[in-house]
This record gives sequence, structure tokens and C-alpha cells, in this order.
Amino acid sequence: MTASATSDLRHASRSPHWKLAIGAVGVVFGDIGTSPLYAFRDALAEAAKDGLVRPEIMGVLSLALWALILVVTVKYVLFLMRADNNGEGGVLSLMALAQRALQGRTRLIFALGAIGAALFYGDGIITPAISVLSAVEGLRSVEGFAHWFRTEEVIIVSLVILTALFAFQSKGTAKVAGLFGPVMVVWFLVLGALGLWRLLENPSVLTAISPTYAIYFLTHHGMVGFLVLGAVFLTVTGAEALTADMGHFGRGPIQVSWFSLVLPMLALNYFGQAALASEALAAAEAAGRVLPNADWFFLLAPSEWRLGLVLFSAVATVIASQAVITGAFSLTQQAIQLGLLPRMEIKITSATEAGQVYVAVINWLLFVGVVLLVLSFRSSSALAHAYGISVTGTMVVTTCLAFVVVRHMWRWSLPLSLALIAPLLVLDLTFFIANLLKVLTGGWVPLTLGFGLCMLMATFVAASERLRAKVSREGVPLDDFRGLLAQRQTNLTPGTAVFLTSDAATTPPALMHSLKHFKVLHERNVILTVVNEPLPFVDQAERVSARQLDDRFWEVSVRYGYMEAPNVPLALAQARRFGLKFDIMATSFFVSRRTIVASPPGAGMAGWRRKLYTFLAKNAADPTTFFHLPPGRVVELGTQVSL
Repeated sequence: MTASATSDLRHASRSPHWKLAIGAVGVVFGDIGTSPLYAFRDALAEAAKDGLVRPEIMGVLSLALWALILVVTVKYVLFLMRADNNGEGGVLSLMALAQRALQGRTRLIFALGAIGAALFYGDGIITPAISVLSAVEGLRSVEGFAHWFRTEEVIIVSLVILTALFAFQSKGTAKVAGLFGPVMVVWFLVLGALGLWRLLENPSVLTAISPTYAIYFLTHHGMVGFLVLGAVFLTVTGAEALTADMGHFGRGPIQVSWFSLVLPMLALNYFGQAALASEALAAAEAAGRVLPNADWFFLLAPSEWRLGLVLFSAVATVIASQAVITGAFSLTQQAIQLGLLPRMEIKITSATEAGQVYVAVINWLLFVGVVLLVLSFRSSSALAHAYGISVTGTMVVTTCLAFVVVRHMWRWSLPLSLALIAPLLVLDLTFFIANLLKVLTGGWVPLTLGFGLCMLMATFVAASERLRAKVSREGVPLDDFRGLLAQRQTNLTPGTAVFLTSDAATTPPALMHSLKHFKVLHERNVILTVVNEPLPFVDQAERVSARQLDDRFWEVSVRYGYMEAPNVPLALAQARRFGLKFDIMATSFFVSRRTIVASPPGAGMAGWRRKLYTFLAKNAADPTTFFHLPPGRVVELGTQVSL
């Protein structure tokens, strides 16, 4: 049985299939479910600078429908959801799977994972900003509200909603998360109902399902067609969540939700917006006027229902933003466990719901980024220029990693692998290049953020590997150290000492300093290494391995997956089955606190990279908290290391 099938069975046994499918609608499809608020409008805005015409409406509609079919349905739902890592998905899960396929981390795999993770953070900043702005802007479509909600008022209301959203994160969403699914199910039904109502009034737009309209539009509009293609991509933003949240719901419930509810309702809504625009165009042409672009989504509703639709859309955008923020927290946890980011304090906000975590540093960095975006771009239309690059870039990375999995883990032949991946990569690159045309008008934001985060991750990984190599090279081999102890009289003190180290073959610096300064050795010493595996979860039976080296020393290894939070004392309790007996209240945990100093000129890292790593190391979470060590039993010993 495949890991994916095992995951699906695990989820199915834990909760009814239909309940997981409803939950998936609230978490997985929140982002893509709020795209109708601005995607069709902004795509038409790119197509019709001098007024709308019928071929532009039909061309944009056809492009939107086929983007949903090819990008979301074919690539994600039918293909990438099968390239899972023991039931888990997302860009870092794919990176870990590719590492396993190649039996180790390569520079290319690391670069792809870092780029994908960095761009996902960009998505985490832009999604709340553009979603909430677009919902609040809908108040202008309500009769009598337009003069009350100019740009400044829209910004103020949006910032109030966003501030409340981010301030609420530390409380966790476990108590209200159960409402997300049912609320978003109603939201999608409303999307479909509004679209169907307008479609019945003008069913001629149904012919846009033919790809000939999309092809005609692209071939007859030149550069404008490419710009529209970048805007049309807004209809599929959020597709990455289908794989990123697969571990929470299982592949089956997500696929059921997509085919039975989300895709039909989205398609109906876009058909309805096109039908409404076509009807308005016919009326304008009959009156001899040029039809300007409009906020077609909110105009779908009758004027007396419009305020309710605006308020409901605000709720939907908050739920969509919540899903993205939670995804950023989960991604951070994975990145820490995979060694891409320094330790951060992770708070578990639910004892029953998997993935409910809170990372304060990430939360407030995202909040600052969102506020700056709202104040800088001031409207959802302007912000749309910044949106596509981060999403399309992540999709390109995902496809490249999927090729490694298909070729080296699934063992497909090179021609067959290329036959599958090449069309998907061409599709992703086409959308990516189309969005690159918007670099000067907003696309520079995710590119700058992504570059900065990639440099941060690359510096952290390079410095960490350099330090490990330096400690291993300059340290004393543990076997030699034990041999020296056997040849001399050493004072012993009762109890157990646990020394955390990254290299079990080298004597931990904390052990060397402890013996040097205190002149004693505990009667039982545990050399403990915490190993982060490229797996989401490690089976409890394989969590701990231990062996006795001699009368005084034990070597213990504790393995964790990238979706797990380390708990060293809990893991050590399992070491008793190997014969390691100890009393936690008579156990001391020794950790090394490194101080980074400059190496001689030309011998170490570049100065700015050393300073960046020093800053990251100083602000990393305390190992006592991160590894759940008992605070009263921890001894920290400092050491200087040149870098």
C-alpha cells in the first residue's frame, strides 16, 4: 500500500469522509474561493484599456476556465496530489521527498526548496491584503455607500480587519475552525447561484468553454494578451493549498470537494460575470456609449442584496487569509525541522487538531508586511500586479521538484518523465513570464522578499554546515576521549548527564567544558543527537535508538519528522527499553551556547553573512523551550567559535 493510501485511510478512520470534505472547503479552498472578487475584473481591465468589446470578454472568460482546468484540475488535483510524502504535500514536503529520492540534499534541491518556501511567504503577505481590500472595496457598489467609502476609508476599514485577524492568531483557531467549512460551503453555493442567475439571462457565454476563444484572444492581442494572461492567473491563486494541506484532510476529501462543489461553483460565477458584462456591453452599444470596466462580482447581486454580499465576502476573505497565515506557520515549522531556518518558539494552539500552531515572530512579520502593502498599493487592483509572481514562481518550483520525484523515486524513464512534466512546466513558465511583465508595477515586491529570504536561508544553512564541520574537525573524537578517561582517575557525581550534540562521534563541547571546569563526571553520561528526517512523521517504534558504549557512556539518537515538534524528555523515556535507566529529577541537560567570532581575514565567511548568521543565532529560540527540556535541569555552557 502506498504512503498516500495509508494517509487517506488514516484520515478516513479518524473522521467521516464527508466531514473532512467540508473541512477542506474551509481551509484548502479559501484562497481560490475569493479570487472571483477581483480576478475577472482585473483581467478585463488589462484587456480593455479603451473600453470593453465582446471578444475580450469571451477571451478572458475562456482563459479563466482553462486555467482552472489545466493548472488546478490536471496539474494539482490529478497529478501532484499523488506525489505526496507519506500523505503530506507542499513545496517543502516535495523537497524532502526529492532529497530521499536522491539520497541526500543537493544544492539544486535545496535552492528549489528555499525559493519555493520564500515565495510562499510572499503569498502569505499578499493574500490577506488583496482579499480584504477587495471585499471592503465592494462597499462602493452598495447604493448610497460610494461617497462614504473613498480610498482612505477603505484602507482604514481594511487595516482594522487585518489588525484584528493577526491579533487573534495567538489564541488559535481550534474553537472556530469547525465553522470555516460550513461557511465556505455556503459561500461557494452563493457564488454559483449568483453566476447561474446571470448566466440564464445570457447563456451565449457558455460557448467560451471552447479553447478557441482563449487562443484567438492571445494570438490577436500581442503583448496585451500576455498581460491579460498574468491577470487571469489570479483565478487559480491558492492552488498550492491543495497539496500543502493534504496531510490534514487526505487526498480523497480534497478531490471530492473540488469536483463536486468548488470547480462547478467557480465556473458558474465566472460565466455569470461574463454574462453580466456582455449584457451591459449590449446596452452600452445600443446607446452608442463605450462600456468601462466595473466591479462585476458585486454587480452580480441585486442592489438590495449587495450589502449582505459585501459583508459575507469580508467573512470569506478573513477565512481565506486565516488559511494562508496558518499555512505560513506550518511552513515555518517544516523549514525549522529541515534545517532551513533557525529555531523559533512554536506554540501548539490545539490539543486535538493537527497543524494548529502559532509562531509569534512570523505572525508579526507577516502583519507588518501586510500593513505596508495596504498603505503602499492602496487598492486591490494595484496589488494584483504583485500577486501573480509569488504564486507562479512557487508552481514552477513545485513542477521541477515533481520531476525529480517522478524520475528518481517513481523510476519512470526519462522520455516518459519529460512527457508528463514538460507540458506542465511550459504552462507554469508561460504564466510566470506573463507575470514578470509586471515587475515595475508591483511584481518587484515578492521578488525582493523572495530573494531576501533565500539569501537568509542559504546563509543559515551554509554557516550551520560550516560550524558542524569545524566542530567535528577540531573536536576530540568521543572514542579517544573515553580512552583518556579510562587511563586516569576521575571524580564521579551521582545522576545522569545528557549532552545534546549534532555529531555523536565527536565529544560535545559542553562535556569538555564541564569536565574542565567542574573536575567531575556524572556516573552516567548520555550523548544525545536529535536527527531531523525528510519524513513528515517518524513511527514511534523507530523514534529512539540507544546503545551503551561503556559503564559511563550511552549514545542515544532521537528522530523527528518535519511535521513534529521535538520533545526530548518524552523521547528519552522510550530509551528505557534499551536498558537506559534514569530519574528525570536527577538528570542534568547540558547544551552549548555558541558565540560567533570573526575568522582571520580570508579564512571565513563574508562579513555580512557572518553578521547575519550571528543575528539569527542570537535570536533563535532557547533550546530549553524548543526541545521541551525541564528548565530547572538545564546547564548552558558557552563557547567561542570562529566563522
